[in-house]
Amino acid sequence: MAETTFPAEAWGRIAPSDVGIDAGKLGAVKRWLDDHAEHRGYRFVVVRDGRVAVEWNKGIDAADRLHIASANKSLISSALGIAVGEGRIGSADDPAVDYFPEMMDVPPGEGPKEGRYAFPANAGITLRHLICNVSGYMKPDERPGEVYHYQTNGMHVVTHCIERAYGLYDIDDPAGSPKLKTLFREKLGEAIGADWEYASGSQKMHDTAKQSVFGWGSQIRTTALDFARLGWCWLNWGRWRDRQVIPEAWMREATKVAPDILAHCPEDTWQYGHGFWTNERGRMWPALPRDAYMAAGAGGHHCAVLPGLRMVVVTNPLPRLWEDGHAEVAEPLQLLLDAVR
Repeated sequence: MAETTFPAEAWGRIAPSDVGIDAGKLGAVKRWLDDHAEHRGYRFVVVRDGRVAVEWNKGIDAADRLHIASANKSLISSALGIAVGEGRIGSADDPAVDYFPEMMDVPPGEGPKEGRYAFPANAGITLRHLICNVSGYMKPDERPGEVYHYQTNGMHVVTHCIERAYGLYDIDDPAGSPKLKTLFREKLGEAIGADWEYASGSQKMHDTAKQSVFGWGSQIRTTALDFARLGWCWLNWGRWRDRQVIPEAWMREATKVAPDILAHCPEDTWQYGHGFWTNERGRMWPALPRDAYMAAGAGGHHCAVLPGLRMVVVTNPLPRLWEDGHAEVAEPLQLLLDAVR
């Protein structure tokens, strides 16, 4: 097997035909994007075998760094894997209260909205429950590990657990704390040569909401090409050149359907892992490879990873804004794979 190629300061470029992509059929992908763009712009990048084979930018400058919405959850997952690998966190199955006991200090009236508060069963929530969106945090009718419920508040709590493990979060001064963006920069961005922007903030809530407990997330803003760097690191199971940036075992675990979702949740939810969307069970993209997975955020921000094809596909953003982000990206991906096949 040939040595894996990684980009230097800039990505290497290669003609699509030189990495097995039919240029004629590739035109169908471009037509789909243009047909659905309307007044919106898009950015579309395909990396194969470590080089950029396709880069299309329409109406958005290639150098603009954009917020990737919930695709950021896959970075949180990566940070959790790093924290476990470095021994800052013992295990993903550790109770979250061991790292952030304040998560239980949310009485009725101080949660994000009416009926949402910390209740006794929440003490049994693990870090794995949180990153897999099966925690039931502040949901009195959901017990840990039993219900898939996609929520940002739980992601903020696992974020604070990781931050506490590194001494990066002071609940009395959330705005002034270094927070997880520090790890994003030092452990991920700098390691793979990504020139991201970093930010932290909290959504607006009612006056008595304890935002310092379940608010204050950290995010990156990125170009499509630097988002693709992250995808290439993920595709290589957390490795970048000779450095294991994210533990390989974590990447392989995180990109499969979460055990609690398989055990307790309906089959149509069998498409979520540990902060990653996954096609392992064919529920996300029935016609596409089972080894595919992705980071996905509202507004059409996707980083799809296809390990068997040695391919990363980034939309940042995608022009078509459906509520179902999986269906949104499935059609151009299918057209692209038709060109590969």
